[in-house]
Amino acid sequence: MKKILIFAMALALAGCQSLKEEFQPVWGGYDDPEVNQPVTITPTCTIGDLAARYETGKPWTINENIVISGIVSTTDRYGNFYKSFYIQDETGGMEIKLGKNGLYNDYLPGQRIYVDCNGLELGMYGYKSGDKNGNGMVQIGFNNGGDDTYETSYIESSILIDTHVFRGEVEGEVEPVVIDASDLPGKDDTQKTCPYLGKLVTIKNLYYGYVDYSYEAEGELNEAFALMYLDSNQDKKASSNRIFVSGANTGITTWAMSETKMDELLTSGIWDDVKIGNANDQNYGTVGDYREKINPVNGKSYYGIERAPASVSQYFNTQAEQEGTCVQIRTSGYCRFADTEISPEVLSGDKTINVTGILTLYQGKVQITVNNITDIEYNGQ
Repeated sequence: MKKILIFAMALALAGCQSLKEEFQPVWGGYDDPEVNQPVTITPTCTIGDLAARYETGKPWTINENIVISGIVSTTDRYGNFYKSFYIQDETGGMEIKLGKNGLYNDYLPGQRIYVDCNGLELGMYGYKSGDKNGNGMVQIGFNNGGDDTYETSYIESSILIDTHVFRGEVEGEVEPVVIDASDLPGKDDTQKTCPYLGKLVTIKNLYYGYVDYSYEAEGELNEAFALMYLDSNQDKKASSNRIFVSGANTGITTWAMSETKMDELLTSGIWDDVKIGNANDQNYGTVGDYREKINPVNGKSYYGIERAPASVSQYFNTQAEQEGTCVQIRTSGYCRFADTEISPEVLSGDKTINVTGILTLYQGKVQITVNNITDIEYNGQ
């Protein structure tokens, strides 16, 4: 029986091969099509001009045939960018929000990208009204379906990504533009009014710490800032769920904090007197009240503050005398170099830093986000 089956299968395979050979002259070859071939598309709009179409507080579902083009200037390989990348042209840079991890495998630094914006959402992240605040960054994403947390959501569907974001040739990695304090954006700027916004830039000789005179005449020294939550599964905007660690002597001497590092500082007691609540509404006790509790059932201790990686803004100044412009270096708690210590000589003021990263605004404040720890170098005084 086995011999009969084998013989029958051999006849069937031979028949299929004959059929393929018979029709091949008519249908041609069966070579697999090439994938991900670079494309060339003519842009219809610059990044700066597209940013100018945004109206504050009014995200726009783009209903025009608008195509922008730019070179990829970021990478998520090291974890400091998340599900997005920046592209830049001569007029500025813009974040493209794709809901995927490992984007560095498909969107290479130095690669030209074309974005067909028709049907996508133009919005802003990080805007806050008020004289002491200002703009965030105009970005491209998808309609958020009415959720007022953010003006744009991620473009998560592969079909949407493939019909809106196209890869061109790798033209060479972006050379950062060296800028100084006079080139930095004002609080109400966008990519249209400040061509360096959203671009890869280098700022040299930044001094650690910044004295902010915005809210009080004597000023307050800012060295680091981190926002944490009692429970991130609860409302992150609720004052009663927020912990703002900021100012001087925070103990945060790393670029960010992994979960382990956050736990280390929390249990050290250094934050015990930090109040819980928003900056102007801190009526929910202190961190010490929540740091450790005893379970009444089993008598074991537990902690009432969530352990999670925490992003950190480290404050720097363009002048030694604290009269320059504040530049915050923003680092994710999930990045590979989150727990890297800042040089003690920088913290003491004996050294300055040069930093290369994407120049952005958040609530009118200047921020830099680096791709990797190698984008920060120390200078002797």
